[in-house]
Amino acid sequence: MKSMISFLSIFLFAMVSANAAQLYRWVDSKGNVEWRDTPPPASAAAKKVEQRKIGDNVISTSQLPYSVQLAIKNSPVTLWATDCGPPCSSARTHLSRRGIPFTEKAPQSDLENFKKVSPGSEVPILLVGKIQLKGYLESDWDSTLDSAGYPRTAIATNPTPAAPAPKPAADGASPR
Repeated sequence: MKSMISFLSIFLFAMVSANAAQLYRWVDSKGNVEWRDTPPPASAAAKKVEQRKIGDNVISTSQLPYSVQLAIKNSPVTLWATDCGPPCSSARTHLSRRGIPFTEKAPQSDLENFKKVSPGSEVPILLVGKIQLKGYLESDWDSTLDSAGYPRTAIATNPTPAAPAPKPAADGASPR
């Protein structure tokens, strides 16, 4: 029974003080095990004092859903673009509108790798994993991104709370 009470008190303590930084465990002069968030008092004649750190009681996860994390891992998106006018700006807008994390590279800054991707000088070029799309055609880009597992629309990572509804007037009249 005593061990059950100790277990419950530890469990409740952990639940209540999930943000506590330290926990102390010691054996008192009567052989009882004590757990507290403060060190043992000097008058306790404690033996076997242990100090333990308690971490956050939260599992940290990515802001992105697992399916998107998997798409990023298996088919990373790279956009080769310059200031080529409407095709390049449409390409950037398209990826941003869908909320797709991508790496943008300029052929001028990495000419050697650009030549490996494209023997010509045509931009934009979209790489989705090993699939390469030259030029910008929305339907082709959507089809390729869909098959790689990317979402159709941007995922809200930090939704903004809705404004509270106006309170009705005390006299029953409509609010102004």
